[in-house]
Amino acid sequence: MVIVCTISISAIANQIKGFSVDKVYIEGLTFQTTIGFYPWEKEIKQKLVVDLAMGWDIAQAAENDELAKTLDYAAISEAVVEFANANPVDLIETLAERIATFLIAEYQIPWLRLKLMKPTAVHNATTVGVEIERGSQLTDQAL
Repeated sequence: MVIVCTISISAIANQIKGFSVDKVYIEGLTFQTTIGFYPWEKEIKQKLVVDLAMGWDIAQAAENDELAKTLDYAAISEAVVEFANANPVDLIETLAERIATFLIAEYQIPWLRLKLMKPTAVHNATTVGVEIERGSQLTDQAL
């Protein structure tokens, strides 16, 4: 007995529709801000670099070419810089956590990976930093 099974691509797409595998990213966002533990660091601006990947279903934006249905990386870039400058902290770990919390709440981002680097912190290293991942790559629809 031979059983023939036909599966359409749209049926498969509908099965996995709730799983967010798309990512919007920003790499090398560079800015100056006040950060550091030592008193002299609180008196100067230091260079930070952010790499950010955000889980987002881009299909809705792509369907009708609508900016309003995607993550506006220009607006998010500006928001990260403004947030960092408005919220001085001692540690990059603290700043990374606070930026992630802010972005998830402000833009309803279900998942993000944020790498925050301080390239001038250690003289014989290209950069130092932290990388964190927050949220879930599964959307609410898939759960």
